[in-house]
Amino acid sequence: MSTDTHLSPRPAAPGRLGRRALLITEGSQLQALKLEWDALYLRCPTATPFQSHSWVSSWWRHYGGREQLFVLLVTDDSTQDLRGVLALTRSYRWGCRVLRPVAAHLTDYTDILLDPLDPGAFAQAAADALLRVRGWDAMDFPEVRPGSALESVLACWPRRHWTMDASACLSMPARPLTEQLACLSGRNASNLRRALRKVDGLGVHVTHVDAEQVPAAMGQLLELHARQWAGRAINQEHLRPRFHRHLTQAATELVASGSAALTQFRVGERLVAADFRIIGTDFAGGYLYGADPWLRTTGIDTFAMILHHGLLHASEQGLTTLSLLRGAEPHKIKWGAEPIQNHRMIFARTARAGGYVAAVKARLHAARTLKQHFPRLAGVRAASPASPPSPH
Repeated sequence: MSTDTHLSPRPAAPGRLGRRALLITEGSQLQALKLEWDALYLRCPTATPFQSHSWVSSWWRHYGGREQLFVLLVTDDSTQDLRGVLALTRSYRWGCRVLRPVAAHLTDYTDILLDPLDPGAFAQAAADALLRVRGWDAMDFPEVRPGSALESVLACWPRRHWTMDASACLSMPARPLTEQLACLSGRNASNLRRALRKVDGLGVHVTHVDAEQVPAAMGQLLELHARQWAGRAINQEHLRPRFHRHLTQAATELVASGSAALTQFRVGERLVAADFRIIGTDFAGGYLYGADPWLRTTGIDTFAMILHHGLLHASEQGLTTLSLLRGAEPHKIKWGAEPIQNHRMIFARTARAGGYVAAVKARLHAARTLKQHFPRLAGVRAASPASPPSPH
C-alpha cells in the first residue's frame, strides 16, 4: 500500500493487534485503495454510502483542489489488512486549521469506517495517529447519526471535544405505506389514504434503472429537480455541472454495487418523476428526487408517490428502515415519520479549537435567530452555495 506518510504506531498492548497508521494527501492514490476500502466498507455495520470509496473518490475528482486531502488509514501490522478509514480534508476556517469529512456539505451522515473485529482498538489507533499528525487544530463532523463508528473515537479522545445537536433525520419502518397509515388515526390518516388512491388512479409505471443507464437517467432526474423548484429557493449547487458529474459517477458505481437505487416514474410514455436513494446495511435513504410540475395539475401528492414506492422497495430488500434524511418538513412528518437526531462532533488537538467552536456556535445562533424572526429570508440564505440545505 503506497502512501505519503507512515505514522509509527505506539507499541501494541499485550493481547492487542499490532497496528500502524498511514496518511494519504494525494488524490492520485485513492484509486489504488478501492478493493481494500470496499472490503472494509462491507464489513462495517455502521457504514453508509457516504463513507464508500465510490462517494469519496467521486467527490474528490470533481470537487477536490480547494482543500487538502487528508485520508488516515489504520492497518493491521500482522496481516496488512485495512482496519479503519477517516476520509477528511483540511481547510482554514475562522483562523483555525480544520479537518472535515470529504463531501461534508453534500452528506447527510458523516462518519468513519472501523472494522467491527475490534472497533475500540482501531479507534484508539486512529485517535493516537491523529494526535501525532501536525498541521490541524480541530476536527469537525457535522452530521453524525446515533450508533456511528465515530462514537468509538470520541470515547477514547483524550483532549477536549464538543457534541451538539445537528439535523433531524425523519425515519419510518420499511413496510408498505398502507401498513404505516394503519398506525395513524383521525382525519389525517383518511386524507393520506385518499392521496394514495389518487396516485394509484393515475396509472404510474415504476422502473428501476440499471447501472449502465444511470448517466442518462441522472441527467433526467436533475432536470426534473430544477423544473420542480423553478421560481423557488433551491440549493444552487444542484444546478451546477460539477454536482451533476459527481452524482452521476458516484451513483453509477453505487447502483452497480447495490448501495443505491435510481427509480423512474412514468405516466404512459411521459417521465414524471425520478428518485435517487442510498442503501445502507439496514436502511434506505431518500437523497434527491425530481418531479415534473405537470403532476401538480393532476392533484396527486408527488411525495406520497415517491414515498410509497421507496417503502415498498426497502421492504423487498429486507431493510428495516426508510430514512428521509435531513429535514423535518411538514410533508414528511404527516406520514408518521419519527425524527432521529444527528449530532455534530468537534475534536480538539490544539487550544485554537475552542475559538473555532465559539465561531460555530455563534453562527448557529445567528441562523436560528434569522429563521425565527425572518423565516423567508432564512430560506433564501439556506439555499445559497455557502450554506446548502438538505438535498431533498
